[in-house]
Amino acid sequence: MYKKPQDGLLIILSSPSGAGKSTLAKQLAKWDSSIRVSISATTRPARDNEQEGKDYFFLTEEKFKNKINNREFLEYATVFGNLYGTPVNYIEQCLRNNHDIVFDIDWQGGSQIKNSKFKENVISIFILPPSIKALDERLRRRGDSHAMMSRRMQDCYEEIKHWKDYDYVLVNNQLDEVFSQIAKIVIAERLKRKRMCGLSDFVEKLKKEFESNYR
Repeated sequence: MYKKPQDGLLIILSSPSGAGKSTLAKQLAKWDSSIRVSISATTRPARDNEQEGKDYFFLTEEKFKNKINNREFLEYATVFGNLYGTPVNYIEQCLRNNHDIVFDIDWQGGSQIKNSKFKENVISIFILPPSIKALDERLRRRGDSHAMMSRRMQDCYEEIKHWKDYDYVLVNNQLDEVFSQIAKIVIAERLKRKRMCGLSDFVEKLKKEFESNYR
């Protein structure tokens, strides 16, 4: 008994910047080859090590806005002056191919996905840092300017306010430990009755076997 293709999971991982959601999303895809990390479209320029269709779908601002008008994004938002969004057709293709999808995304994008046509497929996990001091240290290692650090820390504060909107909330004290917890959540969600394809037929078979032998 397996989940139906249309019942693939949309796994939302959200956290303040620097709390580990990107690393955890990549680890989840390595842990299970049927899980895909969602690829976003963006208007920001590609960095030297980034590839079209692997890291992002790079679009002009005009093309991105046309896609917004055509409702071609599952969610979208402006982040540090650039537009980011999840193409609906990419998600539909993944589900048709029986893949679960993990999203490394902020609370705004997560909220849009949870209220989309795929809302029955969604599980949402919020990752908290062990302390604000630890979060500050992680962000400082990125080498941002003082102004950017202040902006990022304020954004982190705003992000943490939305922890109650999530199905699961985990504290990232140790990366391996929190990843193990996420993996257990995914396994349990896959085993929910509503996602078990063929379960009704199997129970009917048991009933017929019982009736033919014990009645």
